[in-house]
Amino acid sequence: MAAERSTADILDAAVHVREAARSATSGAAGVDTVLAALSEVMAYDHASLARWDPRRRCHTTLAGSYPDDVTAYIETRLHHDPVFPVLRGPDRGGLWLGDVPRHLLAASPGFQDVLSPLGIDGGVAQCLFAADGRYVGMLNVSTRGRRRTPDPARAVVTLLTEALAATVDAAVDDRGGARRPGGLSPRELQVLAELTVGRTNREIAERLYITPRTVGTHIEHILAKLDLPNRAAAAARAAAWGIEPPR
Repeated sequence: MAAERSTADILDAAVHVREAARSATSGAAGVDTVLAALSEVMAYDHASLARWDPRRRCHTTLAGSYPDDVTAYIETRLHHDPVFPVLRGPDRGGLWLGDVPRHLLAASPGFQDVLSPLGIDGGVAQCLFAADGRYVGMLNVSTRGRRRTPDPARAVVTLLTEALAATVDAAVDDRGGARRPGGLSPRELQVLAELTVGRTNREIAERLYITPRTVGTHIEHILAKLDLPNRAAAAARAAAWGIEPPR
């Protein structure tokens, strides 16, 4: 059995993941290089990075090593799994398989029908969010054989989510047109995200360090670009796209 990697080794590997993510985000390298670098942070049997398509309401795998049936589940059914709301919960931390309550695993088709037959008994699923609060995709990592993941690696995977989210978000441009839904500017997306929780123009202004009048102008532009009648309709559209404000 190979010796357990030191914290220094894991942190050094994390730097390589961030470098790979930057290269993938700029288009200088493929997304598969990010997963290859991640294998040095934590050894795995299968892994994937998938982006969320808000219009089609499904995931698209950008790189991965899962069998076809598992990939199909991640892309078309995972967001309906009972575990998924926990993954997208307020704390947005990764959900490690060993930490999932037994009753939730028992109710999860993804685990019972897809992962368990492969002998998967460890790993992590991590939802990825852009800086403006949009849900952009997820990382899935799976292991067999009760392989223990060192605590530093668990922490590092969480710390890498910003870089992984940027990689996934950039891939939307490469594959399907606008990275920003509806052609909205980054600031308009921030304002739109705040509308989903019912904040007033003044409250939004305080959070974004702009004036209420500027917020009103952004909302006017948002409604015009999305061809919507009011801010309630804009908030509903944002929710359908998976946009929400950062905590």
